[in-house]
Amino acid sequence: MMNSKYLKILPLLMAGGLIVLDQVSKYAAAVYLKGKEPVTLIPSVLKLQYLYPENRGIAFGLMQGGTVLFSALAILLLSFLLLIFFRLPGNRRMTPLFISGALLFSGAAGNLIDRVFRGYVIDFIYFYLIDFPLFNIADVCVVTGSVLLAVLILFVYKEDELQLFKGK
Repeated sequence: MMNSKYLKILPLLMAGGLIVLDQVSKYAAAVYLKGKEPVTLIPSVLKLQYLYPENRGIAFGLMQGGTVLFSALAILLLSFLLLIFFRLPGNRRMTPLFISGALLFSGAAGNLIDRVFRGYVIDFIYFYLIDFPLFNIADVCVVTGSVLLAVLILFVYKEDELQLFKGK
């Protein structure tokens, strides 16, 4: 049986890699897409287009100008995710929960980095098929992690497995 500390290394590496991927992709979008024509990757399906003016709000550009509030909320979420990470038992059964947490963590961290260092979030991916507002890799991580977490809570884990703050 694998040591519990090693089971927690995968989600840490995953989160770190996704944060790097998010930041590199946003940097590339700022350098190669800002002020230029969109780049179609798959006709009528997917294109890359720098969102201008930049997103200074939350999802879909709502609540523009709330950078300080959104940054504070992201820090709270990141702190909560770290607390859960260290409280969860490091066994194979919890691996999907660790992966969900890594996705949520990397998405929140990626957009927080933008807000702190740029004052806005760079969005540049457009998905034609559902005519969805522009988004970024961090947004994909948050949505995927949230959906996975909902499925896990509703269909996989029992209530007593998720009571992390009960008395011992």
